[in-house]
This record gives sequence, C-alpha cells and structure tokens, in this order.
Amino acid sequence: MITRRTALAGLATLLSPIAARGAPGEEFNVTSGGDSLSVSRYAAAGSERRPAVIVLHGARGIELRARAYERYADALTARGIDTYFLRYMTPADMAALTSATHESREAYETTRFDGWADTVAAAVTAVLGRSDSSGRIGLLGFSLGSYIAAEAAARDRRIAALAVLYGGMPHAMAAKIKHLPPLIALHGEADKNVPIAEARQLVALGKSVGAETEFVPYPGKGHGFDFSETDPMTPDAIDRVTRFFQAKLAV
Repeated sequence: MITRRTALAGLATLLSPIAARGAPGEEFNVTSGGDSLSVSRYAAAGSERRPAVIVLHGARGIELRARAYERYADALTARGIDTYFLRYMTPADMAALTSATHESREAYETTRFDGWADTVAAAVTAVLGRSDSSGRIGLLGFSLGSYIAAEAAARDRRIAALAVLYGGMPHAMAAKIKHLPPLIALHGEADKNVPIAEARQLVALGKSVGAETEFVPYPGKGHGFDFSETDPMTPDAIDRVTRFFQAKLAV
C-alpha cells in the first residue's frame, strides 16, 4: 500500500544529489526472424558472474524518454544486476505503430506478439551465453513491452522473474498459460491508455498457475507515471522493481 510516508520518502530521494548517469558499455545485435535487433548493455561493477534483466520499452521506443529508462538501469546495476535494453521493433513495426489508428495498431500488435516473444528468446539466449552471466535472468516491460515480456515469460522457463508496468498479457495468450515466473505488476489507477484491469488479469493468471505475485496499484496515477522526474512515486516504482529483481534473481 502506498502511504503518505512512502510518498515523502520518494520525494526526498528525488531531491537528493543525483548520481552519475549510467551509459551503455556495450552494443550488440541479436537475430530473430531474419531481423537484426540492437541491444545496449549496462554492466554492474565487479568481475563475478551476475544476474541480468532485459528491458522491453514501450511503443514509442527508448530514445524519446531515454533517461526514464536509464534510471531503472542505474538502480539495477547499483544492486549488481546487469541490464540490457532490447530494441525489439523492426522498421516495419515502427512504421505500423506510428502511422495507424489506435484500432489498426492494436490489430497489428496482435499479429506480432509471437514474433516479438521470439526476439526476446533470442536475446535471453545471447545474455545467458555470456561468460559473465550467473544464469539468472528477468524481464522488465513497459506498456507494450510489458505484454511482450509477459508472453515471453509464459513461454520460456529460463526467465526467472517478470516485472510489468502498466500492461498485461496478450489476450490470445491468456487462455494458454500454464506457467509464469514470480511477477510484480505496477499500474496507475487513473491509466487511460491501458486499463488497470489488464494488470489485475495478469496477476490472476499468475496465481492460477501457482506463480508468486505482487500487485501494486498507484492511486490517481496515469500511464507512464514513473517517467516523471518530479513525481514522488517515480523512485517508489524504481525501488520496488529493483528490490524485486534483487530478491528473485539471487543465486
């Protein structure tokens, strides 16, 4: 439950000195379905093997709000978790999602969820194959990326933890669910883009297959609330996600 004390603590975090911004230390590509997709790696300090989180951005990509995504990378790497930004969209995806109506975009997304999940699987294989990997990996999805993360986690038992922000499970996949890893879902109660019912359904699906679940509703908050630099719930969301992965990806 989010209280006044939580909000004040988050605001204090925002007002404290800002740590040095992280920067990707490595760029590489993964291949899926004939497409080559870019991955940016933010490495935690140390030479030991480490867990990792793959981040799946929203429909507008990473660059438009790069710093908002980097705050999650900063928090995760500070806790010893390597972070990978997967740019899963092809040029055709970007064209379809930027030039169409809402209805046609949703119809297009429905045809692409399986392919996007395949891309995530390719990225998981690449990350787990690294010499610095501990073998523990999680997915962090935002909006459209959270739907992709949820489907990928349901299909791939190598994924040990799932965090979704303002998203859910693709409807065509919901009836097929037989497995989900431990998951946390964060969602603004005033979200007009993705109804909070989507997150509730995902959590219910997780419970139905025996997954450990946590649901965090944010009263009065809209879509992408955690991208604000002045909202006291931004550090709250980042901290909850970071602590979740730290607990679930520990060796």
